[in-house]
Parts: sequence; structure tokens; C-alpha cells
Amino acid sequence: MLHISLRAAGLLLLSLTAGCESLLPSFYTVPVRQGNYIDQTTVAQLRPGMTRQQVQRLMGTPLITDPFHQNRWDYYYQYGKGGKITEQRRVTLLFSGDTLASFEEVAN
Repeated sequence: MLHISLRAAGLLLLSLTAGCESLLPSFYTVPVRQGNYIDQTTVAQLRPGMTRQQVQRLMGTPLITDPFHQNRWDYYYQYGKGGKITEQRRVTLLFSGDTLASFEEVAN
């Protein structure tokens, strides 16, 4: 009888602590990359007058295309590790017709 109650207590303890991962020490955290990777050399290659196709070949498909502002493309990149964001970058491209008119880069 004691063997069964110890086994039941062990299973109960195991099931209660299974959801408490944050209380246990963790030695490895998965790095999380979100969005389009924005490299400084890639942004330096952007020039006003480039076509949408040239920009897309260089930067990739934009992360956000606003249906109400079709002349604006937004690229966003975020890198985090251990629950903390260590790197953020945002590039906003504005087009006039089919050509790049201007762009703005914000890095944190």
C-alpha cells in the first residue's frame, strides 16, 4: 500500500511541476529571429529611382504591405534571446509609382 501511495504522490508532484518550467534553472534559451533580416550593407545599396522589382530582389518580400498605402513597404527585424529583445531594425520604403522615392531606417 505504501508503494502505491508513494508512486501516486510522485506522479502528482511531477504533474504539478511540469508547468513550472520558469522556476527551474535553464541553461539554454532559444534565440528568436522575427521578420526580414536587415543588413546594413543591403540598406546601403538602396537608391532612389530603383523599381519595386529591384528593391524586392535586394530586400526580399516586405513584411508589411498596407492595402490603404500601397506606395509604402515596411521591413521589420527583431532578434531576441532569453526573453529580451537585443536587436530591432525597421526600414520604411516609399514609392512614387513604380520607383523608390525615399526610405527611412530606424535601428535600436
